[in-house]
Amino acid sequence: MKTATFLNRDEFLNHWQGHRNLTRRTIEKFPEEEFFSFSIGGMRTFGELVKELLTISVPGLEGIVNKDDKPFSHDIELADKAAALKMWDEQTEQINELYNKISDEELYETFNLFGQYKDQTNNNLMYFHDNEIHHRAQGFVYLRALGIEPPFFWER
Repeated sequence: MKTATFLNRDEFLNHWQGHRNLTRRTIEKFPEEEFFSFSIGGMRTFGELVKELLTISVPGLEGIVNKDDKPFSHDIELADKAAALKMWDEQTEQINELYNKISDEELYETFNLFGQYKDQTNNNLMYFHDNEIHHRAQGFVYLRALGIEPPFFWER
């Protein structure tokens, strides 16, 4: 009988990057004219959600690697969808570089992420991943409301 295994560090990064690829494809499908204007039920626009994702993962990883707990800020300049995609691609590479600077031991150390989320580093990394899935799902709802088929989630 096989027992369940969890992802090792390389498998986790590969899994996370697969989700980033799916989120990128979701951004690509979003109409430019709706990116920073369309919302449902008072939720933030998909452009604002993407800004949050861009201001959490890489800045959070930089904080973990540099042991810097400075607060986060979602205040970045994104003029349009093309700028979001450019920053997304740049950060995809940065995630690989920063993640690989975290040792196995450091994954289980407690870190006060952004000076307010005190948890083990591996749990902070899961938060980055889970937060992205949550906001991408909102983007899927928006796309469907706009009559656009979202990318297939199993094609990461």
